Amino acid sequence: MRTAGDYAQDNAERFRTELHEWLRIPSISTDANYAAECRRAADWVADNLNGIGMEAEVIPTKRHPLVYAEWLGAGPDAKTVLIYGHYDVQPAVKEDGWATEPFEPIEREGKMWGRGTTDDKGQLFAHIKAVESLLKTEGKLPVNVKFIIEGEEESGGENIEKYVHEHPEKLAANVCVISDGSMARVEQPVIVYALRGIVPLEVTVTGPKQDLHSGMFGGSVHNPLQALAEIIARLHKEDGTVAVPGFYDDVRELSEEERTALAKTPYTPEDWQADTGAPEPWGEADFAIHERIGARPTLEINGMAGGYWGNGIKAIVPEKAWAKITCRLVADQDPAKIVQLVKDYIESITPSTVKVTFKSTVTGTAAAQVDMDTPMMQAAIEAYKKGWGAEPVFKREGGSIPIVSDFLGVLKQPVILMGFGLNTDNLHGPNEHLRIDMFHKGINTSVQFLREVAVL
Repeated sequence: MRTAGDYAQDNAERFRTELHEWLRIPSISTDANYAAECRRAADWVADNLNGIGMEAEVIPTKRHPLVYAEWLGAGPDAKTVLIYGHYDVQPAVKEDGWATEPFEPIEREGKMWGRGTTDDKGQLFAHIKAVESLLKTEGKLPVNVKFIIEGEEESGGENIEKYVHEHPEKLAANVCVISDGSMARVEQPVIVYALRGIVPLEVTVTGPKQDLHSGMFGGSVHNPLQALAEIIARLHKEDGTVAVPGFYDDVRELSEEERTALAKTPYTPEDWQADTGAPEPWGEADFAIHERIGARPTLEINGMAGGYWGNGIKAIVPEKAWAKITCRLVADQDPAKIVQLVKDYIESITPSTVKVTFKSTVTGTAAAQVDMDTPMMQAAIEAYKKGWGAEPVFKREGGSIPIVSDFLGVLKQPVILMGFGLNTDNLHGPNEHLRIDMFHKGINTSVQFLREVAVL
């Protein structure tokens, strides 16, 4: 009997050819000039889903459309798997440092090169082709399957958040699967069970009513740039911890079991050195590097500006200076509470010689964490063992996928983060790529996951 694996192998080249078609669509959500391309990418994937036997629809929003698809033939008593992904991509032009045109995908050196190959069209497409492989060989799926695909993940994701809150019944499932991540080595798959949240804040320090002549007023006016630097210098203690009172009060501490599991993650100091190029690690000495990245909250200065930065010298005391700050959050920290604590502390340390104001354009995203010891997580482990050929290790990811907290909080679904890419795939950078063998391993792993969930 011909299996889904046989079908996937026989159609491997066609699968990649189809993916190339999708990758050629420059669905850049951050640039309004590409709105039509985003719509074209949504239409393309909806057509592909309909073509394999799903029932798909394109859902208009105020910006870029959503794509929803379902196959519910397993019946009301069967498990349901929701698969999330995004079709939008980061901006890319060859002049950024690409060796080839970013929206003309090519294959060489065992890799597929092009914008969106790993983030996220390639990884999402592995799930779509897994569903096709099962439907075309068995005429059915072992579970009910739903897809929700957005076009704004790279630009805020506000419309999918709205949709989740307004249509929880349509997205109801026993588990949500997201493949928008990576691993350090192809032979060692990783399951991410925690994501950090994020909250942004812009700080502006003002002094004089306008830029002043430094010869006439220097020494009598507190320079806003200097005052800002003094404030920022007090946001951290010498040991690398955040100095904001109450910042760590709600942090969920690592258990010894977690620390043991995380220690299996293959990320060595040598890996860190190669990835960062920094002279040596910095931060909380009581925590390993991978724990600092995934399990501890941070306060980062993302940018500082003010004064004159043109050619030559302009001898002024500037009117103002500003900084952009983001805090990465971990489980149980509330974004609104954290941003208020940071504001209160900055106000308390701001000298009376200057004024400080704040701006926060978004509310922030809470951290997301799921239990490692659940039936759905065991299904994912078995899927990697059978489909990838190796048992996965667990990892906390330092970044954020904003919609995950909504899936957990609104839909009350466990979320399984099953990445099919590598850390070195250059997502968001020039020469983004995805290993061809990992794309096909992803298809096999997705097939196995649907089978494993069916027997829970």
